[in-house]
Amino acid sequence: MSGIIVAIPARSGSKALVDKNIRPLGDHPLIAYSIAAAKLIPKFDRILVSTDSEQYAQVSQAYGAEVPFLRPPELSGDNNTDYEWVNHMLQWLKEHDNYQPQIVVHLRATTPFREPAVIEQAISTFLDHTEANALRSSHLMSQSSYKTLEVENGYYKTLCSGLYNLDQVNRARQEFPPTYDPNGYVDIYKTSFILANGRLLGNKVFPFVTPQTAEVDTIEDFHYLEFLLSRNPHFASRLFDVKK
Repeated sequence: MSGIIVAIPARSGSKALVDKNIRPLGDHPLIAYSIAAAKLIPKFDRILVSTDSEQYAQVSQAYGAEVPFLRPPELSGDNNTDYEWVNHMLQWLKEHDNYQPQIVVHLRATTPFREPAVIEQAISTFLDHTEANALRSSHLMSQSSYKTLEVENGYYKTLCSGLYNLDQVNRARQEFPPTYDPNGYVDIYKTSFILANGRLLGNKVFPFVTPQTAEVDTIEDFHYLEFLLSRNPHFASRLFDVKK
């Protein structure tokens, strides 16, 4: 066994877009895209979905994921953290299956458009950097964060330097360090660090830069996903029509 599992969280309580995780995108529910991408990578021992919903569990199992438990309601609210459901999953696997993976590959159901080869590259990168506690995906921001502003005392000031002198941020974009926006493409966690420290990421998080990817939270986001799928109609077939 590889000691690697993929974990896909899918709670049912979204208020901005009800049942978004199983909302049909093309011919398949949203969560199926993450499951299908994971199935195309040979490095995983198991593909698990953590959900509080029987309906979500049935959909996930139909596409080939395991749902060996339902997540407790107290871990499925708007304010619950990723650490809570990941730790619950690890404790359940230890208690019920006598199994503890070495690393957890976290794929968010709300980020459906992934290339399996990129996920596989992320795993290999993480395994090559044994000093890292975790890996976090991001994409390069079109505008450096050093040029962003906030309002204080009725006036703009620069977010990073705290200066009110906006001439500093009006310089050319190329003069500022590049900054990165975390995305939902792939995160990887080290189980030993989680269990020893009670958190997911820590102070040594390896940066993994991916193509910019679309994520969904609102109905407008979902319409954009539908538009992207219409522009690339073969994407779904590459995920779902693979001969086993």
